[in-house]
Amino acid sequence: MAPSCIIGYLYGNLMNLYGDRGNIMALAGRCHRRGIECRIVPIGIGDEIPVRECDLYFFGGGQDQEQARVAEDLVGRGEKAARLREALEEGAVALCVCGGYQLLGRYYRPHGQPELPGAGIIDCWTIAGPTRFIGNVLVAADLSWSGAHAAGSRSPTLVGFENHSGRTYLGPAARPLGRVLIGGGNNGADGTEGAVMQVGRGWAIGTYLHGPLLPKNPHLADTLIRLALRRRHGDVELPPLDDRLEWEAHEAVAGRARALRR
Repeated sequence: MAPSCIIGYLYGNLMNLYGDRGNIMALAGRCHRRGIECRIVPIGIGDEIPVRECDLYFFGGGQDQEQARVAEDLVGRGEKAARLREALEEGAVALCVCGGYQLLGRYYRPHGQPELPGAGIIDCWTIAGPTRFIGNVLVAADLSWSGAHAAGSRSPTLVGFENHSGRTYLGPAARPLGRVLIGGGNNGADGTEGAVMQVGRGWAIGTYLHGPLLPKNPHLADTLIRLALRRRHGDVELPPLDDRLEWEAHEAVAGRARALRR
């Protein structure tokens, strides 16, 4: 029987800045090209987290107004954040971008507005700064923590586009997704980008990389798919795909980032 992967799409109608929905499309497309059954489960305001149904959760970015509505649903009522944590503890994986990343931390403090409580799943916190980090980003990443990263990956770098005023700081239980080569990253000061947090048998990954992230970082997409499949199927070897276009996109973004830095 072919393996299957069920993706929970968190607040997709509210949190979808800068093409974040493309991450869902990339994951589903890479599964289908390999004969892996993939189903998307929308999870919006008022919906329950299907703890034992979804293998992978995706949580995109949004404006402060949308984040406030989502924070009330995710954290204000208590049970939803707890159920997401339970799903991760049982082996699911979550990818969270920008606003989703901030709301999985301890809290987000926006400009001139009440502090938004976070789910506390990732050991980090975010405070809005006086300026925005905007532009293409190049990150040196180490995906070996997952134990699911393909050997001999073509590139240890990640590329994407950032646009955020939030300064995110990592606590001792989280590790950075990577080190910034070009761009602002988490806070523009400590050289980190994103966060990786082991939660029980599962993982939560946060990042500021929009664009969307996964179509031009196929090595990260496949790492997430392997982690998601591991929950039900154990270690699954993914057949290689023809990723020439994906890597051309990766190198194009990296080239633009380097050119602007000169």
